[in-house]
Amino acid sequence: MKIEQFEDKGLSHYSYAILSECENKIVLIDPSRDITPYLSYAKAHEATIIGVIETHPHADFVSGHLELQQVTGAVIYCSKLLGAEYAHQTFDDGDELSFGKIKLKALNTPGHSPDSISIVLEHNGQDKAVFTGDTLFIGDCGRPDLREQAGNLTAKREELAKQMYHSLRDKLLVLDDAVRVYPAHGAGTLCGKALSDANRSTIGAERAGNWSLQEMSETEFVQTLLEDQPFIPKYFAYDVALNKHGAPPLQPALAGVLAKKPVELNSEMFIIDARPEQEFKKGHLPGSINIQDGGKFETWLGSIIAPKEAFYLVAENEEKLKQVIGKAAKIGYEAFLEAAFVIDGGHEQMAELNFAHFAAHPEQYTIVDIRNEAEVKAQPVFRNALPIPLYELRERLAEIPFSKPIVVHCAGGYRSAAGSSIVANAFDSKTNVFDLSEAIKKFIS
Repeated sequence: MKIEQFEDKGLSHYSYAILSECENKIVLIDPSRDITPYLSYAKAHEATIIGVIETHPHADFVSGHLELQQVTGAVIYCSKLLGAEYAHQTFDDGDELSFGKIKLKALNTPGHSPDSISIVLEHNGQDKAVFTGDTLFIGDCGRPDLREQAGNLTAKREELAKQMYHSLRDKLLVLDDAVRVYPAHGAGTLCGKALSDANRSTIGAERAGNWSLQEMSETEFVQTLLEDQPFIPKYFAYDVALNKHGAPPLQPALAGVLAKKPVELNSEMFIIDARPEQEFKKGHLPGSINIQDGGKFETWLGSIIAPKEAFYLVAENEEKLKQVIGKAAKIGYEAFLEAAFVIDGGHEQMAELNFAHFAAHPEQYTIVDIRNEAEVKAQPVFRNALPIPLYELRERLAEIPFSKPIVVHCAGGYRSAAGSSIVANAFDSKTNVFDLSEAIKKFIS
């Protein structure tokens, strides 16, 4: 028996292949949209993928479960509460899937979502591992506030938080301390708030060190879980619905993207420019937003651009363009791409901030702090800054006065490249807009 963990660093996502070596059969858990790694793993082990388990309809990425079923003939397993719109086998409390010497046992563990399940792996008659989806993370548990308006079953965050309290204690903490814990996410995901950098653990280690498993009342737990949760990106509800239906196959979807510059660009559509900020500031096309290709490109694309909002995507070369189109597809946004093409500049530019003057006279600027609320609360930087989180910036531009030059900052420079470009699109003809960029580090210790 082997357990293979696959990691998507950009989305802090873990998926799994469980291999029965005696029967050469594989069951996958929570696969990414790109099914190539799983097919390659099966081929390398001369094994057949017989099943795909969805622990819940994911909000932060598009799953490849339906394409895997279409390509391999594997059965998809999920909770009956999910309301899946594809062919599937329900997998709830008491249900089991056996292959070789492995038995997979379903546990209904609502909390992150009403339809969440965890899967206990029994090998040779002994519980060896549990795949906890977004219920139990390493050092944390799943957030309960993503299903108030999404999915087959909706539920208030307070109700789900109470369910999480009991799922953790009544379903998972009763497992032996030696049982290994394999979650669907690691540090950096927006599906929790305080995850460890570790990619696996044990029930015993989590019992000792995970805040959500400590002795406390249900009321205390609910209050702690609900406070300071991160923001909810615009695309989350869309991906829940897409995963409930099943996404179209990836390669045909990518082939459908127009990968060349149109003769005429629609000025009503934003251009997502994925080039490095230095290149963007030297020259870009009108109506561009600088979301640099980096570790969190997918998250910020789906936080700034709303589902079903058509947009253009540009990069500095064909290789980079292919890469960012693929990242857009991870969250199902290839469907909204009007066109994607390579550019080497443009007539629009962003002026460089006179840092010495700004540092000496910050009161002569309108300073927009686009960090998240918790960041601003934990570490204020400029006394009179206007706090507007990046994910709300487009909707709150009218709150920004333009009687003075505008300086946009975040915590490290990545987000302010996007934020300053959004503000510049709205105000550049009325006042100068500057990106404080990495110079913010001179003000944050």
